[in-house]
Amino acid sequence: MSQQNVRVRFAPSPTGPLHIGGVRTALFNYFYARQHGGTFILRIEDTDSQRFVQGAEEYINESLKWCGIHIDEGVAEGGEFGPYRQSERKAIYKQYADQLVESGNAYYAFDTAEELDAMRKEAEAKGEAFTYGYKIRNNMQTSLALSADEVQKRIDAGEQWVIRFKMPENEDVVMNDIIRGEVTVNTSTLDDKVLFKSADMLPTYHLANVTDDYLMQISHVIRGEEWLPSLPLHVLLYRALGWTDKMPQFAHLPLLLKPSGNGKLSKRDGDKMGFPVFPLEWKSAQGEISRGYREDGYLPDAFVNLLALLGWNSGTDQEIFSMDELVEKFSLERVNKSGARFDPEKAKWFNHQYLIKRDDKDLAREFAKIVEANGASADIDKVEKIVGLVKERVSFTHELWEQASFFFVAPSEYDEAPVKKFWKEDTASIMRELIEVIQSVETFETANIEPAIKNFINEKGYGMGKVMNALRLSLVGESKGPGVADICELLGRDETVSRINSAVKVLG
Repeated sequence: MSQQNVRVRFAPSPTGPLHIGGVRTALFNYFYARQHGGTFILRIEDTDSQRFVQGAEEYINESLKWCGIHIDEGVAEGGEFGPYRQSERKAIYKQYADQLVESGNAYYAFDTAEELDAMRKEAEAKGEAFTYGYKIRNNMQTSLALSADEVQKRIDAGEQWVIRFKMPENEDVVMNDIIRGEVTVNTSTLDDKVLFKSADMLPTYHLANVTDDYLMQISHVIRGEEWLPSLPLHVLLYRALGWTDKMPQFAHLPLLLKPSGNGKLSKRDGDKMGFPVFPLEWKSAQGEISRGYREDGYLPDAFVNLLALLGWNSGTDQEIFSMDELVEKFSLERVNKSGARFDPEKAKWFNHQYLIKRDDKDLAREFAKIVEANGASADIDKVEKIVGLVKERVSFTHELWEQASFFFVAPSEYDEAPVKKFWKEDTASIMRELIEVIQSVETFETANIEPAIKNFINEKGYGMGKVMNALRLSLVGESKGPGVADICELLGRDETVSRINSAVKVLG
């Protein structure tokens, strides 16, 4: 396929927040489109009016934007193949449903929900599965069993009807999937799916999906594994509508699996283990709030990187990829067939890698807001230096306060374990001597503070650990933080002396 005509689509339903599995599908489509100089389309599949959720479409758009996915054609962007919202394409689908009936590939069915439910229960009572297919369709209330006049009379009388696909009997459908290779399914295992409903005069997913992919000239359908069972029907619809020569290539992505055990990753898993399964925070109509990666402090580049490696690998040991690198290296042939297990700890690791690569100035601007929210004043130059010292110790910006709060707020109490370990009978007098050393440092910078303290320790023969641990305890209130001389420089001479005096006074 030439580079110019690669056209892919991400086609979510606005039925609630977008799962991260859906975001991964969007990303893989996006990588493929960009790599081939093609077009990435966002199509909103909202034909299921019963499950439509207010605000979900806006959520989808905002999620893609946060991830850095640029939409070429869509509801907001427009394009020559619109409308891109299925509910606005209602007039298109009926003609294709009619065409399938006229060609003998589909039929009208007038069975009521109650009748079908009764048949289902009857089959279950016999220990059988109820299938609406070739074995029963000629004996049901369908246009295959009723005369043309009777069918028309029922339609004119306003009876509810559906149009079902007439699945061929006992035929092997051979399909090719870019990821899974050749897939063969016998039609005898498939039922006659509903394609169109008179209740709302809307198509079901299957007819709308195939019709839109054809009319929008989609070249590759890259979607989740859960749609693999629908592939035989879609291939047969292309054939029945005479569109085989325009049929896209298919690629079904592996499932995202829960961190342990079997099954797909769900919101319940996230709630239980304390991680989000949605890109952005979502508030339901009932007021329930579901966490989002953005609000939890994940950087969009880290989020994209971690999702890209769920089910795909570059064939190398490289784990950190920019969006441009992912576009360059991605290939559907290197997507795994088996499910990809989600690891929340690895997700944090990715965020850590991206956070430590961030420019200190950018990070300082964000951290300054946290400092001020905690009631402390934040000189931006000082904040920038602090961020540079402690960012290696955190995975999220919001964790910086825990690691660096002592730079802004002097300790009022001291951690019991290090006090017991490092504050001995002679520590107070050593700290008083150290104050004189600190007072004598001419230019109060790390480069001068560190050798002055070391010389003092060596001259007195006190031992490095004995002095440095007690000094850290005095300045921080516990055994944590970057280099002690760095802490002194950022606190300044007066504050450093003040904190040592306070420790001596409190700890004796």
